[in-house]
Parts: sequence; structure tokens; C-alpha cells
Amino acid sequence: MSNTSKVKVKLPLRIKIISMGNAEVGKSCIIKRYCEKRFVNKYLATIGIDYGVTKVNLKDRDIKVNIFDMAGHHLFYEVRNEFYKDTQGAILVYDVSDRASFTALDDWLQELSNEIGNKTEIDSIVVCVCGNKTDLRRQVDESEGQLWADSHGFHFFETSAMSGEGVNEMFQMLFEGVVRTCDNGGRREPIGTQLGYTKEQIEAIQKLRNAKSDYERLGLTPGASKDDVNRAYRKLAVLLHPDKSVAPGSEDAFKLLVSARTALLKRC
Repeated sequence: MSNTSKVKVKLPLRIKIISMGNAEVGKSCIIKRYCEKRFVNKYLATIGIDYGVTKVNLKDRDIKVNIFDMAGHHLFYEVRNEFYKDTQGAILVYDVSDRASFTALDDWLQELSNEIGNKTEIDSIVVCVCGNKTDLRRQVDESEGQLWADSHGFHFFETSAMSGEGVNEMFQMLFEGVVRTCDNGGRREPIGTQLGYTKEQIEAIQKLRNAKSDYERLGLTPGASKDDVNRAYRKLAVLLHPDKSVAPGSEDAFKLLVSARTALLKRC
């Protein structure tokens, strides 16, 4: 038997990708930047669903990519909810200059879960979280986006649809992940953080950042004693001390922790 006859032919593959995220975060611009190599400066709201097809070649395999660009406005929910089924990959986009679009990521993830319903199917979807518009003044630090993505086991990229920064890399990672999942019988490879920090550290940093009071930062209620404050402080300090944690945002979170402890001890 010749060597040529032993070569396994990789069959063409068709995959389905969707975009999710608030209106005006740049979902359509990211897709156009990748597919058409151009940036559309004028904002044109997506009405319901935009659909496009592109072809890529990954490791000598032809991939036909069907992209469903979903409108972000809540008025179009009844349109876009028909398109979640059979999704294999998703870009979940927020605008780094708009914090509300970042905090809305949880709602988009919940919508995806509600519409698909089947946990096995949900777990097979390859997701790239995309912090777009890095060319604008930030309201969301890169470390916040990274932590949110890590906490859900998703890939994370920051992009600028205007300059093209990060866009090709994001789509390349997304397509490769979907193809690997298809070849693995629909089982997505887990994306564990390889950066040396834990989910517990991620959650602690997010809690300190998002808390509305010093008591909430330490997980305490008003009237807590000095011993309560110090115990809560020590527990978090072990996780987040900059000498021990390499999680992005650890240093700032530790400063918040120290400040909260100091303020509460003065009240006891």
C-alpha cells in the first residue's frame, strides 16, 4: 500500500457561530473586520439577525462558517431566540468603554442557557469573551474581563474592530476550538486557567471590586466585632496577598481589603 493511500482525508466541515452582547458593543464591526477586512465607522443597528458565510482552512481542512450576528436590543429577543439552537461557537462581546455592557454578560449567558436548555449542548459550545473598543477610554480593566472569562471557563480576548487588533486571533481560537470539539464527538475541551491562580481567588477579587460597603467586602454584617473583622481579613489576605497571588487585579483587590479592614476596625 502506498503512503498516499494511507493519508486520512479530512472531510469539509460546516460550523455555526453566533454573536451575543448589548447593542452598540461592536459585534457587527468585529465580524465585518474579520470577514471583509474593513471597519464601518457609522453605526448601523442590526435588525433582528444578520447572516453571513465565510470559508477558512484549518490544517488542510476546509471549514464553512455560518455566522449569525444577533441584534443586542431587547426588542429583538423574540427574533434572536430562534437562532440559539445548534450553536457550536459564540463570541460574547462587551464594550470596554461601557461598564453596563460588561455587567450584562451574565444576562446574555443566562439567555443562552435558557434558550438552549440542554446542559450537555450548552457545555459543548466554545465561547470567546471579547472586550471590544480598546481604542476608547476604558471603564473596564483588562483584568476584570480576563477574570470573568476565566471564572466561566471561556477564552478571552481584547479587540479593536477599528484597528483590527486581536480580531483575527480571536476568530482563529474560536474556529480551532469548535473543530476540536466536533472531532471530539461534541465534547468541548475544558479551558482551565494556566496562569497559576484559582477560581476562589477570582471570586474573591470580584467580590472585593463589586461590593457596595466595607462590611460586604469582608463578608460581614454591621455590628461585627474586631475579632470577626480580623478573621475575615486573614482569610482573604491568604488568598490575595500580592506575594502569593498572580491573579490579575490581586494587588488592587488587596488594597481594597486592607482599606476595608482599617475602616471597620475604627468602627468597632
